[in-house]
Amino acid sequence: MTAGDTVGILTDITRCVGCYQCVDACAQVHNLGPDIPAPQDLPDGLSARRWTTILEQPANHYVRKQCRHCLNPACVSVCPVGAMQKTALGPVIYDSSKCLGCRYCMMACPYGIPRYQWDSLAPVVRKCTLCYERLQAGKLPACVEACPQQATIFGLRDDLLAEAHRRLQAEPAKYVQKVYGEHEVGGTSVLYISDVPLDFLGYRGYPGQKPLPELTEVVMSKIPAVAIGMTVLTAGIHWIISRRMKIAARTALVDTLPSKTAEDQDEIY
Repeated sequence: MTAGDTVGILTDITRCVGCYQCVDACAQVHNLGPDIPAPQDLPDGLSARRWTTILEQPANHYVRKQCRHCLNPACVSVCPVGAMQKTALGPVIYDSSKCLGCRYCMMACPYGIPRYQWDSLAPVVRKCTLCYERLQAGKLPACVEACPQQATIFGLRDDLLAEAHRRLQAEPAKYVQKVYGEHEVGGTSVLYISDVPLDFLGYRGYPGQKPLPELTEVVMSKIPAVAIGMTVLTAGIHWIISRRMKIAARTALVDTLPSKTAEDQDEIY
């Protein structure tokens, strides 16, 4: 399946009125419960219990923030156990049963999207899944279905790109002449058009078009060898320490015994 066969959503910032119905629908469908963000989650409103949010910036504009579902996701490329997965349909999903809790995905994401359940005794990583289970059932993503202004629409990525460029060409004075997500970090399934620059959404210092996995795979390919090396080193250190502890214990035992010949002491060892 090519990128054009995958699905995605297009958000037109000029149509968003900041009603937050997309945010509420997401929380309800996924049973996220009341929002309890960790301190580090507060600046953008995203948390383990809030997978999409509305940024009220710049003035008189409402910009929805969520997982971009990259075509070549860095979070998937750095996950050593396959907990993060890129589906053939397009969404990037997460399998908590495989997760080691390393949080590499959080560090790798150029948009800073995945969040950790810091308030949980058994924490996992949480983020937007583009309502993957609903898509499999033939339904729309909850945020798309709830939007009263059709500020966010759903479809095949190629069709969404065509619609985005159609709107840019039809009203060039209204829009910034750019489809955000068309090329950044290799392209994303969540696209934006806007009448103001959206650079503040950020790429964590990497605004390029080259997919990040091409940069991370070199490092990740070394992990098996490093893991084996560390295991051997740890086992070796454990053997040496254990050996020294046994010798020390036997020496202490000898010191408590009546005087013996050298041959008798050797038998203790």
